Amino acid sequence: MGSHRRLAPSGFDRGALGVLSVATAAFGALAAVPAPAAPLDDTRAEVDRLYEQAEKATEAFNEAAERTGTLRRQVGEAQDRVARQQARVNDLRERLGAFAGAQYRTGGLDPTLALLFSDDPADYLDRALTLDRITLHQAGELKDLQGALRELAQERTEALRRLGELDKSRRAVAAHKQSVEQKLARARQLLNSLPSAERAAFDRASRSGRGHLSGPGAAASGRAAAALAAARSALGKPYVWGANGPTGFDCSGLVQWSYAQAGLSLPRTSQAQAHAGHRVPLSQARPGDIVTYRSDASHVGMYVGDGQVIHAPYPGAPVRYDPVGMMPVSSVTRP
Repeated sequence: MGSHRRLAPSGFDRGALGVLSVATAAFGALAAVPAPAAPLDDTRAEVDRLYEQAEKATEAFNEAAERTGTLRRQVGEAQDRVARQQARVNDLRERLGAFAGAQYRTGGLDPTLALLFSDDPADYLDRALTLDRITLHQAGELKDLQGALRELAQERTEALRRLGELDKSRRAVAAHKQSVEQKLARARQLLNSLPSAERAAFDRASRSGRGHLSGPGAAASGRAAAALAAARSALGKPYVWGANGPTGFDCSGLVQWSYAQAGLSLPRTSQAQAHAGHRVPLSQARPGDIVTYRSDASHVGMYVGDGQVIHAPYPGAPVRYDPVGMMPVSSVTRP
């Protein structure tokens, strides 16, 4: 029986095998190292971050703007009270002046009444009440005048305080507006630098769904159904930051406007809307419920059923449906 001998590898064979071994090892090492993040991925992540920051600044703008409106009304009311109190003071002074004139015509101005026209009428009021020559009726009017002057001073102080708060609130509105505009301008610049296919991919990825609730269900009330119908009528309307309809909306503006059409007044900001009713678990959400997102409730939408919400996403994306799990859910509120 013949035997087979294993031939020893030649020098060439040994060299080739060595090169092959080194190449294989190098390939394995390269495969184990993760590829660096693509610039496009970085750009999309930065755009998403800027949109999130802009949305937070938008809600801060909405809150400051709402406070400015409230303060403006309060300032107007305070100024009206000042005007009414000043008219009362003027009337009391006129009546007391007529009394002083009568005194003068019948024998000279009483020294006590002369104090009425001095540089320090408050001192006069304090002293005049103690003088015997003033009748009980005039004393009562002087006391009324003293009280009216005190109230007038208080009303003026309150009006000035409200004006100071209004000015501070206006500055806050301007600061938040500038912040929103800067972040949105940067986001638009980055988005425009992406190829059209990448821009479309960003739009899909930025609102991709996580999780699903089965079944459309029924609205918790007729009012919730009416609010949902209003929200649906806004489908396709543009996102406009700081707007609450009817031609454009930001996220909280859409929810506020929709419930206003159903006869319910909701707060302006998403953070306040999260507390405009009672909380329910996400698993028990029903159409018309308010769904807020992120730990700071800086985004909000309305649940429509079947695992979907309707919301105003961000600039460039109109009012639309998206999965309820598109972002981390903060709370579900039933107005």
